[in-house]
Amino acid sequence: MTNIWILGLVSFFTDMGTYMVTSLIPILLASSGPFIIGVIDGLSESLASILKLFSGRRSDRLKNRKGLAIVGYGLSGVGRVLLLISSSWIGVFIWKLIDRTGKGIRTAPRDALISESGGKKKQGRVFGFHQMMDMLGASIGIGAAYLILRASGEQDLNDVFLYSLIPVIIGWVLLWGIKEKKNEPEKKDLPAAAKPKLDWKRLNPNVKKLMVIVFLFTIVNSSNSFLLLRAADLGVSTANVLLLFLLFHLVASSFSYVSGVLSDRFGRRILLTAGYGLYGIVYIGFAEVNTTIGLIILFMLYGLYSAFTKGVEKALVADLANPESKGTALGFYAMITGIGLFPASLLTGWLWQLFGAEVSFFINGIIAIIASIMLFRTLSFSASKST
Repeated sequence: MTNIWILGLVSFFTDMGTYMVTSLIPILLASSGPFIIGVIDGLSESLASILKLFSGRRSDRLKNRKGLAIVGYGLSGVGRVLLLISSSWIGVFIWKLIDRTGKGIRTAPRDALISESGGKKKQGRVFGFHQMMDMLGASIGIGAAYLILRASGEQDLNDVFLYSLIPVIIGWVLLWGIKEKKNEPEKKDLPAAAKPKLDWKRLNPNVKKLMVIVFLFTIVNSSNSFLLLRAADLGVSTANVLLLFLLFHLVASSFSYVSGVLSDRFGRRILLTAGYGLYGIVYIGFAEVNTTIGLIILFMLYGLYSAFTKGVEKALVADLANPESKGTALGFYAMITGIGLFPASLLTGWLWQLFGAEVSFFINGIIAIIASIMLFRTLSFSASKST
C-alpha cells in the first residue's frame, strides 16, 4: 500500500497546483469566446491523449512505469513557467499542450502501477482512493486560488499561477519514493506471441465493448470550462465561480472511495450506468438553470457523476485487461477518453456560439442518457463484476 499512498499524494499535490490554474483559464479567456475555449481544451487534450496509448505500451515493454511517470509529472512544472509569461490565448494554448503532453506520458504507466500495487480483488478501492486524493487536491487548489484572488482584489491572476508551482514540485519529488518491481524489460528475441501488442484486435473483447461506449459518451463529455463559463454567463462572480467548482470537487472526493468499494462488492456496471445517466440529467439542467441555488445543486450532482465513473471505469478496464498488456489497455482507454474531448469541446463551443448555451447543453445531455442505456444493455453483468 506504500505505492498507493505515494501515488495518491503525488496526484493530490499535482492536482492542487493544476486546479489553481485551470479553474481560472475559462474566465481568463472569456473574451475570446466559447469556440476558442473549445479549440484550446479539445485539441490539447486530444493531441496529448495519443501519447497515453504509446506511453502505456512503452511501460509494458520496458517494465519501467516509474520513469515515464517522473517525466510526465515533470512537464507539468515546465509548462507552468510558460503560463506565467503568456499574454494571449496563444500562450495559454502552448501551456495547455505542454501540460497535457505531460499528462499523456504519465497517465497509463501511473494507472498500471496503481493496479499492480492494489491486488486483483481491490481494483475499485485503489482506483477510488486515488480518485479521492486527486479530487481532494483539486478542491484545495481551487480554494487556495479563491483565497489568493480575494486577497488581491481579483485583479492579478499571475500570483495564483506563481504559487501553483509549489505543490506541483512537491508532487514530483514525492514520486521518486515509488518502489517498482524489478522486472526484466522485454527482449527483442522473444516470440511475437509473448510480446504485448499495440493492436486493437488483440484486446480483450469485453474491453473493446467498453471502449466503444466510453467513446460515444466522451463525444458529449466536453471540458469543464463550459460549466464554469455558463456560471459566469449567468452573472456569478469570478470568486464565486471558483467556489462552485470547489463544491464539485469536494463532492467527487467525498464519494469516490465509497463508489470504488461498492463497485468491488456489487459490480461496476450499475455505478457506471448511473453516472452516465446523471451526467445527462446535469447537462439538461445546465440548459435550463437560471438561479444560484440551481447551479449549486447541479455542481453537486456533477460531483456525484465524477465519483461514480472516473475511478470505476479504470478499475473495469484493469479487470478486463490481459495481465501482460495492462498498461496498453489502460493507455487505449485514456487515449479514447482524451481524443473524444476534441469533438466534444469543439461541438459544444460551436453550438453555444451559434444557437446559445441552452441548445448546446441540452443536446449533450440527451446523447449522454442514450450512452448510459447502451452501457447498461451492452456490458454483461459477469464482465462488469469485479473478480
